[in-house]
Amino acid sequence: MRVNKHISDSGRCSRREADALIAQGRVTINGETAGIGAVVVAGDVVCVDGVVSRPRAARGAAARKHVYIALNKPVGITCTTEHAVKGNIVDFVDHAERIFPIGRLDKDSEGLILLTSNGDIVNEILRAENAHEKEYLVGVNRPVTPEFLAGMARGVRVHGQVTRPCKTRRIAKFGFAIVLTQGLNRQIRLMAEAFDYRVTQLRRVRIVNIKLGTLRVGQWRNLTDAELRGLLPQRGAW
Repeated sequence: MRVNKHISDSGRCSRREADALIAQGRVTINGETAGIGAVVVAGDVVCVDGVVSRPRAARGAAARKHVYIALNKPVGITCTTEHAVKGNIVDFVDHAERIFPIGRLDKDSEGLILLTSNGDIVNEILRAENAHEKEYLVGVNRPVTPEFLAGMARGVRVHGQVTRPCKTRRIAKFGFAIVLTQGLNRQIRLMAEAFDYRVTQLRRVRIVNIKLGTLRVGQWRNLTDAELRGLLPQRGAW
């Protein structure tokens, strides 16, 4: 395979970003500086900034029919499969397989989003009655008060309906965590606006059992077998 795909498969970055690393002379193959378009064969040692790069295939992934990945989406990337949209998430990930996002995360928000090549699981994950938890860390423009957190937790009228009760907790003077079980468009921002708060930063850090962890902004990784089982325990084949 080409060296940019080898690096991308490690979960470090997209193939486009890997090409930039190669152009900067930061990639070597067997100790020699790699060129754009260089090919890697079995047994070759690829390093980025002197650190060995290895494909990050999830355990058991070779037996899977589909791709399941977690991405730390940066601000500015749009969760659409439309290639005509500049900054669309599919081109950003630049995966070798045809993948699409499960749900969405606002363009001006960052954090965890799942992508897959398996259309059958999307509705299972997004179905409202499943009440899957999604956790966010939120920065706002005013000090967080107990009254604000209690009001958010009770539910707020958004898009003509009252949001489901949710969990909230204060994490800083201007920050709080919130756990939702629904995904209305721009829900957290609109909920905060109802109390005259403006969201200044929003990052999703968990979807059900899958955590963002130490995954850096712009990077993605394959989901593990344990994560897939926890996400949809009723399924037996992936």
